[in-house]
Amino acid sequence: MSVSLAYTDAYARSVPARVVATDGDAVLLDRTVFYPGGGGQPADTGWLRTDDGAEWRVIGARKVGDEIWHQLEAGADPPAIGQAVNVVLDWERRHALMRTHSALHVLCGVIWRDWGASVTGGNMEPLSGRMDFEFETMHADLVAEIERRVNVEIAADREIRVAVLPRDEAFAIPDLIRTKINLLPEGISEVRTIEIVGLDLQADGGTHVARTSEIGRVRVTGYESKGRINKRIRIAVLDR
Repeated sequence: MSVSLAYTDAYARSVPARVVATDGDAVLLDRTVFYPGGGGQPADTGWLRTDDGAEWRVIGARKVGDEIWHQLEAGADPPAIGQAVNVVLDWERRHALMRTHSALHVLCGVIWRDWGASVTGGNMEPLSGRMDFEFETMHADLVAEIERRVNVEIAADREIRVAVLPRDEAFAIPDLIRTKINLLPEGISEVRTIEIVGLDLQADGGTHVARTSEIGRVRVTGYESKGRINKRIRIAVLDR
C-alpha cells in the first residue's frame, strides 16, 4: 500500500520516501505527494531526487489498487529497490490544477444552486477546464450571468474543507453525487468529500486550494451543445 499526502494535505510539496519496487520505467514508493489522477484531474509530475544529487524526472503517476506507481521518463534506469529518495512535486503545475479544480467546483455549485442542473462530464488541464451540464438551452446572456455569479462566489473567500466520512454517513447527505452517473466504486467503506462552505458539498478525490479567493477569477472562454440536454462550458482560470 502507498501513502499519498495529496489526499490529506494538498500543500505538501515534497516528502522523503523509499523505493519499494520497480517495473521498467515505473517506480513504487512507500509514500508520495503525487496525486495519481482521477475525476478529471490529471496526475502530478515532478522529480525523485537523492541527497547525493541523482535525479529522475517523473512524468506521471497512476493508482493500481492501493499502490501509486510513478512513471519515469522513457529510457531512465530506475533507482534501486530500497533507495532513499526525496519525492518533489512540480508545484507550479499542481497549484494551477488545484485552482482549476476548485474553480470547477464553484461553477458546479453555482449551477446546481441556481439552475438545478446535474453534471454530465468534465475535464481539466492547468488553468483551463470544461464541464458539461444538463441544460436544454444555453445562450450568451446565460453564460455571462453564470460567469458573474461564479466570480462573486470566488471573491467571497469561502473556506474549502476536506473530510473523509463513513459510507453510510456520506450517502445520507442529499445531492452528494452531482454527476449524472455515480462514479464511486462499489463496496467502499469511506467517502472523501470537498465542501465549499456555504455553497457546495460533493464527493471528490482530487486536490483543492484552501479558500476560493486563491482561485483568482474565472473567465468563460466558450460554450457549446453536446446534445439535446447536454451543454458544455469552458473556462480559464486567471489571476485576480
